Amino acid sequence: MAGHSKWANIQHRKGKQDKLRSKMFSKLAKEITVAAKMGDPDPDKNPRLRLAVKAAKAVSMPKDVIERAIKKSQGGDAEDYSEIRYEGYGPNGIAIIVETMTDNVNRTASNVRSYFTKFGGNLGTTGSVSFMFDRVGEITYKPAAGDADTVMMAALEAGADDVESDEDGHWIYCADTSLNEVSEALEKVLGESDEAKLVWKPQNRTNVDLETATKLMKLIDALEEDDDVQTVTANFDIPEDVAAKLDA
Repeated sequence: MAGHSKWANIQHRKGKQDKLRSKMFSKLAKEITVAAKMGDPDPDKNPRLRLAVKAAKAVSMPKDVIERAIKKSQGGDAEDYSEIRYEGYGPNGIAIIVETMTDNVNRTASNVRSYFTKFGGNLGTTGSVSFMFDRVGEITYKPAAGDADTVMMAALEAGADDVESDEDGHWIYCADTSLNEVSEALEKVLGESDEAKLVWKPQNRTNVDLETATKLMKLIDALEEDDDVQTVTANFDIPEDVAAKLDA
């Protein structure tokens, strides 16, 4: 059982989360609206919406904001968004996948390209880096859910493929098409998860030095601050000694 990527811990630093909190709410509300518009407005009948609502609750989005986002999907004035994935390389050839949801494709493409260029990267074509990632379901639990062996057994019995555990919690991975089924099975054994979502999981990760990590963080921060960007995923790790200097 592999240890979970230290990059996840850097990615969720409190300062950064506080800074992006309002934007996070906006992005989640957009996903809720789109999910409800594409399917049923009832989360129990719409797997994508159910996952979006779960993600919103995980970051304490107010219930009335969630309900307003769902209601917005049923109105005639609901925006039409296009979901577009961008792929490219950051500094030192680190692979990056950017998922966007936009009402203006030209604006988003121009912005994403400018971020890559400004921070030492290169935007590629669709498929240029995604072959280095697996599209999977990821279910997250806090350490209190159980020890690594207990969680591993529960995950395998629920139909999951792999588990990564460390002192910060458990990350359970399954086929993308099985996310809802596995998540529901796990809830019966381990209780409600912190989060359940589709992710791009790197097949391999590259440790980076301080200079590269600094450049990558600037690029990722710029991307995540863009209102059209929903998620950013990259295939690198930041070693603990480098992370300590990065946060200093």
